[in-house]
Amino acid sequence: MEAFTRFTNQTQGRDRLLRATQYTCMLLRYLLEPKADKEVVMKLKKLESSVSTGRKWFRLGNVVHAVQATQQSIHVMDLVPRICLTLANLNRVVYFICDTVLWVRSVGLAPDIPKERWRLWAARHYYYSLLLSLVRDLYEISVQMEQAARHRAERETSSSQDPLGYSVADEETEWLQSFLLLLFRSLRKHPPLLLDTVKNLCDILNPLDQLGICKSNPGVIGLGGLVSSVAGIITVAWPHLRLKTA
Repeated sequence: MEAFTRFTNQTQGRDRLLRATQYTCMLLRYLLEPKADKEVVMKLKKLESSVSTGRKWFRLGNVVHAVQATQQSIHVMDLVPRICLTLANLNRVVYFICDTVLWVRSVGLAPDIPKERWRLWAARHYYYSLLLSLVRDLYEISVQMEQAARHRAERETSSSQDPLGYSVADEETEWLQSFLLLLFRSLRKHPPLLLDTVKNLCDILNPLDQLGICKSNPGVIGLGGLVSSVAGIITVAWPHLRLKTA
């Protein structure tokens, strides 16, 4: 109970819970729409809309956090993560500015703001941010796989048999099997990298659909958003599982 209280006292924790609720409603609405009562579907749609509106309040100050994250990413030692994270955070700054403008319009403070244009801008910069974050994840995965391959080669030179029962000949002939084995070993040893990659892959489904790059349906987007929200909840509840920027 103490851990739950500490989690919900954090703004990010409350946002992750609301986000999980929002995408759960979207997923349930898609699954129940063909066969459920229309009233149930409408209630889920209203709840989804209400939660989405509530989440905008939590995001109002995220522009400042994105600016601070940009300043921190500039000092990352490795060149590739430094470039990817800095550009990703700059796009997040623009995304949160667009999101704030859309919130101002939704509450009626500036009704003349072109909603669709700003929504498109927000989706575009959100997509760029996630794409750059995925490039950083793939780079980190390649680094970990290279280290795993090096350790495996060292073990094979000192031992005539692989400890997992795979022969060198088998792994050389089965390239895909060897690749997947290295990928599995790398991600198993680095859960923060796995969580961050899964989160970004699931998050990018929404802007891909909004921008018309890869059209999807509410069921896929809802499932992706739910998985991403669960990954986000894990990283907030257990900060040591969050991928470090340095």
